Amino acid sequence: MLLSLLPFLLQITPTPPLPKGNPTPPPAPISEFSGVMAPVDAVFAAIAARNGEMLRQIVREDGNLFVASEAADGTRKITHRPMTEFITGMKPGPERYEERLYDPAIEIDGDIALVWGRFNFYIDGKLHHCGYDHFDLVREGGNWKIANITYSSRTTGCSE
Repeated sequence: MLLSLLPFLLQITPTPPLPKGNPTPPPAPISEFSGVMAPVDAVFAAIAARNGEMLRQIVREDGNLFVASEAADGTRKITHRPMTEFITGMKPGPERYEERLYDPAIEIDGDIALVWGRFNFYIDGKLHHCGYDHFDLVREGGNWKIANITYSSRTTGCSE
């Protein structure tokens, strides 16, 4: 019986194509981009100042921080911290920190936005690690706030 069904089982039934996805959000005015980037730039300023309290006004404290790290041996790990731990965990120290974000992509739709881009992180002017930053933002009361930060981190394959 199964042998008689074989020609039917081997037939490929054509299927209609999937419907097209929704178009990207309408382009936002240039002034919107600077508004979205302001809290992102403020995160980098807080890191440089090593002052977590500078984050309180620009992040949602109920947000999250995720790090997808890759060690030199290829071992991978995902770390999660509540935003409050990111704020309170940033402490003064003798090293000079600097994070540089390159050519970020910015998408805005109404009161949500995202910023995505390659970064390098420097300690005392020396490249320490690199990866990609992803910031989720929401506009509340006319102000952009960072809801979540996700970034990858590796010490190999970094370029300046």
